[in-house]
Amino acid sequence: MIRHRALLFFLIMLIQQLSQAAPKAELWAVWLAVADTETLQPNHSYWQQFLARHLTRSSEGINLLDYSGALPERENLQRYLQELQRTPVAKLSRPQQLAFWINLYNAATVATILDHYPVRSIRDIDISPGLFADGPWDKKFLTIEGLELSLNDIEHRILRPIWQDNRLHYALNCASVGCPNLQPKAFTAANSEALLEAAAREYINHPRGAQVADRKLSVSSIYKWYQTDFGDNEIGVIQHLKRYAKTTLRSQLETIEEIEQYDYDWSLNERKIAGTD
Repeated sequence: MIRHRALLFFLIMLIQQLSQAAPKAELWAVWLAVADTETLQPNHSYWQQFLARHLTRSSEGINLLDYSGALPERENLQRYLQELQRTPVAKLSRPQQLAFWINLYNAATVATILDHYPVRSIRDIDISPGLFADGPWDKKFLTIEGLELSLNDIEHRILRPIWQDNRLHYALNCASVGCPNLQPKAFTAANSEALLEAAAREYINHPRGAQVADRKLSVSSIYKWYQTDFGDNEIGVIQHLKRYAKTTLRSQLETIEEIEQYDYDWSLNERKIAGTD
């Protein structure tokens, strides 16, 4: 009996580790094709309007979405996603492609929540294939230029390997409180750089990104899962934090050489209506 319990405990721990391990960035080379000039203009106006209607900032500085109030827009959101899926990505410039993939990822994530609402966490939507699958990230429910894609494909086979920009972790939203904020603006070729910079600075200077207490540093688990994108060690993470930290946090980080704790809140980033659970 003791051996059985030990084996069960080991299996549970293994499943938890596998479910939280971040995929490696592995290039899907077909998406390297790019246009030299911007002759095609993707239309992200609906996504901008959707965010304006349903995204609000809490008193704690966390952007929350009114999923319940957005339910009547499920069909319109799907139309926007269908429009994006008809886009010939190779005919977009590289800045246009960046905005395209970020908006597609975020809009598809919100659409997934709405399709399964109500849920307490995106991790409760276990539609990915595989025995140890967790959440919706490996489900191939998007088709672009005849190729089926999952959310993980967009993040780990396209965005991360092509752009090699760790600020992408502040742009892609996983519908969770612990995640960097879903930005209130649709990404475009013109505003992506400013939005990435603002999102990085915003998250790092929020307690769920990084905080120091009693000279001990606690950070988001993002910096553990994707440490390879932040210098591949804790010193690299700390240097990255310093780049965007405001004066007080930067001063606290000057004498810190290791990370004490990693944490992440998988609760749904939902704006609660008074009187509801």
